[in-house]
Amino acid sequence: MCGICGWFDTQGKPADLTAVARMSARLERRGPDHVGSFADGPVALGHRRLSILDLTYRGAQPMVDRERGLALVFNGTIYNHPELRARLQGLGYRFASNGDTEVILNGYAHWGADVVNHLDGMFAFAIWDMREQKLMLARDRIGIKPLYYTDDTGPLRFASTIPALLQGGGINTDLNPAALHHQFTLHGVVPAPDTVLQGIKKLPPAHTLIIDAAGKKTCTRYWQIQTKVDDRIDQATAKEMVESALVEAVKKRMAISDVPVGVLLSGGLDSSLLVALASENGFKPKSFTIGFEDQPEEKGNEFEYSDLVAERYQTEHYRFHIPNDQVLSRLPEAVGEMSEPMFGQDAVAFYLLSEQVSREVKVVLSGQGADEVFAGYFWYPKMAEQFAQCGDEIQSFAPFYFDRSHEELMSMVTRRFRGPDVTSQRVKQGLGDSKDGPFTNRVLGFDISTLIVDDPVKRVDNMTMAWGLEARVPFLDTKLVETAMRIPPEFKLDQGGKGVLKNLARSRIPDAVIDRPKGYFPVPALKFVRGPFLQFMREILTGDSARARGLFEPAYVNRLLANPDQHFTRLVGAKVWHLALFELWLQEHGISA
Repeated sequence: MCGICGWFDTQGKPADLTAVARMSARLERRGPDHVGSFADGPVALGHRRLSILDLTYRGAQPMVDRERGLALVFNGTIYNHPELRARLQGLGYRFASNGDTEVILNGYAHWGADVVNHLDGMFAFAIWDMREQKLMLARDRIGIKPLYYTDDTGPLRFASTIPALLQGGGINTDLNPAALHHQFTLHGVVPAPDTVLQGIKKLPPAHTLIIDAAGKKTCTRYWQIQTKVDDRIDQATAKEMVESALVEAVKKRMAISDVPVGVLLSGGLDSSLLVALASENGFKPKSFTIGFEDQPEEKGNEFEYSDLVAERYQTEHYRFHIPNDQVLSRLPEAVGEMSEPMFGQDAVAFYLLSEQVSREVKVVLSGQGADEVFAGYFWYPKMAEQFAQCGDEIQSFAPFYFDRSHEELMSMVTRRFRGPDVTSQRVKQGLGDSKDGPFTNRVLGFDISTLIVDDPVKRVDNMTMAWGLEARVPFLDTKLVETAMRIPPEFKLDQGGKGVLKNLARSRIPDAVIDRPKGYFPVPALKFVRGPFLQFMREILTGDSARARGLFEPAYVNRLLANPDQHFTRLVGAKVWHLALFELWLQEHGISA
């Protein structure tokens, strides 16, 4: 719902208010409704507001409790704020506003850093404790809301996006070789706390970071996915459990808003199910879908499926068709709004769709997370089969997920960016975080806690908030995720994936939508790179900026440019697009060689 930023000089010098103002200005698109700031000696906080709850001035931020010496900037939505408000009022706390921000402020006054364990929602926030002279940063359990901070010897700066953080100045923008390995192996994912820039970190999901006046940092994990299965659960029980949790997740995301809520309807099972459940529970959301030009190998829209659902539930439905020339002309603009380089072609689709949707509503539901929570992608059963044969986690994961082998990646980058296979090490660590669950559940747990945070989740938040549009993701509701983890993986893998969801979707949405082949948010011109799109990428990869940077081996680049249709990743992404997108992102954000 907002953009936040701040500065904490642990040497006791006054905060640089001009730098904070620059960071705040770069966040204007995330929060176009109001700008606010707060300063207290070494600390300054900035806030850009997207008004969704308590639309009055009482909900403005930074929110300050001078009696208790607290100041807060917050981005997100707390779905259980009415219940927490009542509880805190019963404990004697007073409220001047009707939104969720003051609930966090009073909750911190009562519970301290443990307030995060009482919050149900998506959030990133910073609280300055004037009495204790310490700053607390926090991020929600799944990492739906982003939070970046500097990692150097200077003042600590933080912001909702990297572009905003860069406006603070003085940041080491050298490329991080280990993060590059992740970026080009995990199709754009750099697991927290790293980013591709040496001087910037991101707070991991389900973590708090407390910085005291001496500059000491204490990072604490407050929640972790449990992957142990309850073998007593049968198919019928699984359906009932998921249905109950999902209905509740949809209801609270539709109801906790003082403005209308719509649905991004792609034409797939997940978003169609959201429309169905919202409608069944008394909500009539507007629905929105987008389409692009076809390529010979792939259709550019899923209108035939989204129309079926919109007609069944009589939504006020909007269809947008974007021609290729508009996609190409606006690529630099979309990339300029990316907080980190995003390889998924649907990042551009979400950006262009969000522009249209934001003219109608401020809040939308989106289906992200369903494939990871309920095993909807084609690679999950392949991994399970491989693991049953060999028992080796990396040998079961890498062949179906990694975009490139370590050897290919070493031939792609120049010598100074080469190093060990850190991605295999990171994946092995992530799969081993929980030893209790079966292999498939551990894969899903790692995906939810680490990988999707920095792929579809980041992509949706980033591209919607670039137009002052808040996306809510019911399939990543904490209770629903915990419920799904308890279900035996074979029920999730059933019917080609998402078997549990398909069972509860029967009779709610057309079988044609349920039983169709798995679809994606297609932008065919960024997968099958030809004509002006190829020329555009050629100019990026062979231009002066790319040559001066010296990141990619020219021979590798030339091979991709000569035959782009022959070089796809295991997940069918165009490798030339990956390289061009990364270089373009660096250029758009003024990061030189």
